[in-house]
This record gives sequence, C-alpha cells and structure tokens, in this order.
Amino acid sequence: MNGKSMKLVAASVGAGALIAGGALTVATSSSAEPSTPGPVPTEEATIGETTTETVAPETPTTSSAVPPIEGPAALPPEQQDAL
Repeated sequence: MNGKSMKLVAASVGAGALIAGGALTVATSSSAEPSTPGPVPTEEATIGETTTETVAPETPTTSSAVPPIEGPAALPPEQQDAL
C-alpha cells in the first residue's frame, strides 16, 4: 500500500469508530426524567436527650505546647563543612 491509500484506510477506520461510539452512546443513554422526591416533612426539630447545655469555662483547659528541645538541631557530619 502506498501512503495515500494507507491514510484513506486510517481515516475510514477512525470515522467508523467515531460513528460506532456515537451510536453506542445513544443506545445506552436513557432519556427518562429522574423521579421527583416526595414531600418534605415540616415537623419542628426536637432536642434529644443527649443534648447538654453547659457554660464555657473562663480560661482554656489546655496548656500551650512547648517543644522538648530548644534551638537549632545539630547538622549531620557530612553537612558540617557546608557552613
């Protein structure tokens, strides 16, 4: 096969694949509308028994975080000469 006929065959195969993909999409897609949800209940919200009402403390109950070491860490031996 020469170059022109090879391009024609490749274009035909590509067009056929495009048409087949479109046909498959149309065949598998459904046009039915989704069902509408039922009525929403309008009852008042109730407070369950697990609800507790407390007052927030005046001061925080946690302490601030303090690192266990201070200052920069020592460099590894292979990086000591980099300074």
